[in-house]
Amino acid sequence: MYTLKQALEAIVFASPKPILLDEIRKALRGAAADTEELDIIAMGDASEEDIASHLNLLAAEYEREGRAFSLNDGAMGWSYVTRSEGAQWVRQLYPESRPTRLSGPALETLAIIAYRQPVTRADIEAVRGVAVDGVMQVLLDRTLVKIAGRADLPGRPLLYETTEYFLQHFGLKQVAELPNCDELRRVPLPKAEYPEPKKAEEPHPELPLEEIPAIPIAEPEPIEPTEPQP
Repeated sequence: MYTLKQALEAIVFASPKPILLDEIRKALRGAAADTEELDIIAMGDASEEDIASHLNLLAAEYEREGRAFSLNDGAMGWSYVTRSEGAQWVRQLYPESRPTRLSGPALETLAIIAYRQPVTRADIEAVRGVAVDGVMQVLLDRTLVKIAGRADLPGRPLLYETTEYFLQHFGLKQVAELPNCDELRRVPLPKAEYPEPKKAEEPHPELPLEEIPAIPIAEPEPIEPTEPQP
């Protein structure tokens, strides 16, 4: 007889992408609707809390047994991932897709965005002391960073923040899980200087009508008619 834990293991393993609790619950309900087996029907009543509890038990079981893979609860859902210790062997299966590493400047810029998001490019440059145009484009192309809107500052500069892919790539569920997140967000950093917005010129006070001097208007001189030419 299949247990709920086994059913969850099968669903997450077969999913081509990280899968959310709601999607797992729909799969359980769909299976329950297509069968007359009582144990499978009972699984269709599992709540998201029950599902999460069983998945956590599975994750702890893999950790305890020292498996070469782990079950992760990431920002985009639950998924099986190979442990980093096995990368040297797994990499041999995909020789054409060797990952390119981020440069030191790119990692520094990404760290500033991660801990201070949303943040403007000018503020990033104020911290690093150099222009970051090229580095920012690399992070945008890698989908580690995205545009989050515009700041309420002169010129309305763009704001940048990390993406869900950033969380998935670094094995995080939320930004608050970054190391020393609360402490580092409170550390004062250099800020860009923005010009003060120009104040609107005050209109000239209007004089009351009785104080406005009358301007005499000269009457036009009369034009004498000319005789028609023969």
